Amino acid sequence: MSYRDKLTDITDTEATNIQESFLHFYRIIRTLRSPEGCPWDRKQTPQSLGPNLLEEVYELIDAIENKDLSNTREELGDILLVTLMISAIYEEEQSFTLPQVLQDISAKLIRRHPHVFGDLSEDDPEEVVKLWNHIKANVEKKGEETTSIFSSIPRTMPPLERAFKIQKKAAKVGFDWNSVEGVFDKIHEEIDELKEAISSGKDREHTAVEEEIGDLIFSVINISRFLDINPDIALHRTNKKFLKRFGYIEQRMSEKNLTLEKNNFEIMDNLWNEAKDEKIK
Repeated sequence: MSYRDKLTDITDTEATNIQESFLHFYRIIRTLRSPEGCPWDRKQTPQSLGPNLLEEVYELIDAIENKDLSNTREELGDILLVTLMISAIYEEEQSFTLPQVLQDISAKLIRRHPHVFGDLSEDDPEEVVKLWNHIKANVEKKGEETTSIFSSIPRTMPPLERAFKIQKKAAKVGFDWNSVEGVFDKIHEEIDELKEAISSGKDREHTAVEEEIGDLIFSVINISRFLDINPDIALHRTNKKFLKRFGYIEQRMSEKNLTLEKNNFEIMDNLWNEAKDEKIK
């Protein structure tokens, strides 16, 4: 049986709606990039749009977490906009075309899911991941000419996310703790080393303190990875929670005709605890 015979059917009406909607959207993008289009859109490059894509992903995560369907729908559209804008730019440069992008990802999905489109049978999600990685390494020969298991991790990736990826790669080859207690012990070790670096007072350039802070952050990221928590998303949620709780402080201080300053720290701290008691997140 061909993989095409296994593809889920789409009605003619659905196919028409998808095709018309997608083409209409892509025509708008091409128009925005045209000489008669928008000066701002024409000025953009894949490099300038990269940070926008990351920002839109975070906004989508927020919308999903808030269970805001309307905003989720909007943010999905924004991600498609940035993604297709980048693709259109490469198409203009004759680097590759959008059909090639779609063909490549379709071929990859079929190739990496032989248990769906082929003759293999696999129902265990963990075994599916192992199969995916086996195909990536041995069939597609990803990283065939590299000298390190970390070679596929982009150097331009934000440091927190890159540390997470590095640790996941190391864990895959067995370089990992046997239990979470070992990770906690490492965190306490790094805290002690940081305290020692601070108390020594010999490091005028703060390089030793900086190094120990980096080690501590790396260890905290590691416990996040060990517990299957994405530290980037966890920190994003904590930032959001902090801003909401501090917003409560700002509002209450304004009602009391008090200014935000160090002399009023005790009042602000009490208001922070009020915000926590109100479970503001």
